[in-house]
Amino acid sequence: AVTHSHKLVLPSDANHHGTLYAGAMLRLVLEAGYATAWKHIGPEANLVLRRVLNMECLRPVPVGVVVEIQGAVIHRTAAYLVCALVGMPWDDEEGPWMEGLFGFAQVDETGKLTHFPDRLPEVKLPPGPTWDRLSRRMTKLLRAR
Repeated sequence: AVTHSHKLVLPSDANHHGTLYAGAMLRLVLEAGYATAWKHIGPEANLVLRRVLNMECLRPVPVGVVVEIQGAVIHRTAAYLVCALVGMPWDDEEGPWMEGLFGFAQVDETGKLTHFPDRLPEVKLPPGPTWDRLSRRMTKLLRAR
């Protein structure tokens, strides 16, 4: 399932150019990734960010825009999953403003790696060229540890 996160870009999120500051963008994308992973695992999720596989800033985001970040779990093992994240265009002129791949691990109450709960939903790649591109990128990056 695809998750949808929305955020108004405020002046406090901006850099000296009046566009979304990279640090603020990383926070937004990380929150969207965690929400995506949590929705996939459910209330038994106890996740930590393990790896930022990739994050690409594709175009500037001006203050005043409400951004949408779509997320989907596109890979899962016994205790690790990868969320693909796409900053959806806010106009019809251009494509996504961001693409990212974030890896999360399930940990127990002591912070040690543990397995995900049983009976999780199937991992399905959403349709479309952006998701296909992210899946191919993820495959290459997981091999390049």
